[in-house]
Amino acid sequence: MAIDVAHVREVVRWQTVTPLPNAPRLIEGVIDLRGAVVPVVDLSRALSGNPVSVSDQARIALTEIDGLIVGFGVDAAVEVLQVDADSMEDPPSLATHAGYDAARAVVRRAGSEPIVVLSLEHLLESIYRSALPEREVAS
Repeated sequence: MAIDVAHVREVVRWQTVTPLPNAPRLIEGVIDLRGAVVPVVDLSRALSGNPVSVSDQARIALTEIDGLIVGFGVDAAVEVLQVDADSMEDPPSLATHAGYDAARAVVRRAGSEPIVVLSLEHLLESIYRSALPEREVAS
């Protein structure tokens, strides 16, 4: 999985996240980063339901989208890749027709597995929906 570097402000080592009482279920809590309180979402839990594995490799990717700063907790931040526009494709139509909107693009790489580029807009929408009572989400 990848996040478009245009939205990434920085990547920091994992730090203790302070829970927020009654916060939407996908918001793990907040961190204090150089005097700013930043909400943190466990990206693994938001995508698959499994929590991030807190280890020496765990990181928080600080992102900004539409003026909103959100930290995404991840198992590791491996590398920054530069990719050509022609190696990026839309997600498979079967996935998008089935309602899977978490992927913005898929990057094909010769001799390596494809990389899914996540849609931060979709993730933020999921966070907003996690705050709604279940009866409102169903309608």
